[in-house]
Amino acid sequence: MTISVAMTVNGKSVSGKVEARTLLVQFLRENLGMTGTHVGCDTSQCGACVVHVDGQSVKSCTMLAVQAEGAQVTTIEGLAPSAEKLHPMQEAFRDNHALQCGFCTPGMVMSAIDMVKRHNYELDEATVRRELEGNLCRCTGYHNIVKAILAAAPAMKTAGV
Repeated sequence: MTISVAMTVNGKSVSGKVEARTLLVQFLRENLGMTGTHVGCDTSQCGACVVHVDGQSVKSCTMLAVQAEGAQVTTIEGLAPSAEKLHPMQEAFRDNHALQCGFCTPGMVMSAIDMVKRHNYELDEATVRRELEGNLCRCTGYHNIVKAILAAAPAMKTAGV
């Protein structure tokens, strides 16, 4: 049985037919071609699939596509304001060498943006490390990821994002 689903993804209205059991991550990747959202574990352990749903970070492997009906969804593809300019968090990840293989990076960036906003742009290292517990990186050892998030917070505040 298929169900119609409609939502706004990265500022554009989208719709499609899905099985009731289709996960949001599957809908984004398979129906919409938004492959920046990664599937790392299928068990909600790694955080590679984090997107924003109505402004809050969500592991899209734990949410059904039909649960996002009418929602505003932002993926990593929707962060940069233009092709020439990255989001401040993306810039901070680049500038602080906070990525290696890049597999976890989209989920890390999306989680980090939500973290910064929830803490009103005021973070310390201990808070960042504690809040990253739901995101796994097997390459960087987290040191540069933490540095990037701490560097991005004031840049996000200045940019108003």
